[in-house]
Amino acid sequence: MNNLVVLVCLESPHAFWNLSGEHEESLRAAFPSVRFRTASEETITEYLPEAQVYLGWRFQPEWFGLAPRLGWIASPAAGTDHLPITEAQTAGVTVTRAYGFHGRPMAEHAMGMLLGFSRGLFTSSRLQRTQGWWKDELAEEFFDLADATMAIVGCGSIGAHLARTARAFGMHVLGVRRNPPTSDPDGMVWMGTDCILQAVGTADVVVDLLPATDATRYFFDCDVFAAFKPRSLFINLGRASTVDQTALLEALNTGRLRGAALDVTDPRPLPMDHPLRRHPRVVLSPKSATFSRTYMDDAVAFFADNLRRYLAGAPLNGVVTAPPAPTSTTGG
Repeated sequence: MNNLVVLVCLESPHAFWNLSGEHEESLRAAFPSVRFRTASEETITEYLPEAQVYLGWRFQPEWFGLAPRLGWIASPAAGTDHLPITEAQTAGVTVTRAYGFHGRPMAEHAMGMLLGFSRGLFTSSRLQRTQGWWKDELAEEFFDLADATMAIVGCGSIGAHLARTARAFGMHVLGVRRNPPTSDPDGMVWMGTDCILQAVGTADVVVDLLPATDATRYFFDCDVFAAFKPRSLFINLGRASTVDQTALLEALNTGRLRGAALDVTDPRPLPMDHPLRRHPRVVLSPKSATFSRTYMDDAVAFFADNLRRYLAGAPLNGVVTAPPAPTSTTGG
């Protein structure tokens, strides 16, 4: 594949999510036979006709008509709900996501949220403005992480990283996923998603890492929140569509949950008068769980490894396929 054309469009207002000049130079040095083209949001359509590989945050479905030579779309993101997977499959274009480097910042974020609740840090930040001393309030509120149980729902590579971090604090960890492994060398307990009521009923902390799919929409509904262990904590670093926010508010208001930490909401951002934004036991973060100063370094390394595979005709890592179309259960 001499003279392969790779079109790159990685723009962000945050420097750590931008492709730097150093990153471009490293790619060109590593692949001297590949022609790299860097585009902006304004100029991308000018470069699509010659692109054979596309590396970017997003790809609009209408761009397929402008890219007749395109064979591969590579995203540095872990999620894929923002990518036209079905349209790409119809066009015969491979789509890959990235993985392996999102786990560290997301584990740090989850543990930061957890420690903020367990050590009463969020309460201290709130009460220091109105009270001279609030030790008695924290004495009632704090809880130990050692010997507590964390359930990670949607436990993949990111969840595995979080599990290792949680165990370093002396926590027990349940991994919940659609197809759990039959064994785990680290000794983690696994459950299928069909056992979700049992999992949340035994967990002191539930972390939602589910992707956005038709099957996961409102996965956390009234029935699931009703099954939560009393005074447990809910953390969502996955997708907002996986949570029925009305059911979440009910669980908070009835005291079923001691609190919720949400990195994602619907809508985003929440209106200033939204009850979740104003709730005293809810902490919001602005979809910042993957913030990392080394993000693009790792993303470029992941892409470079896959590009070598692509040039060699080897299988790519992170290939994403469209879910099968639902089949009718009614007779014809």
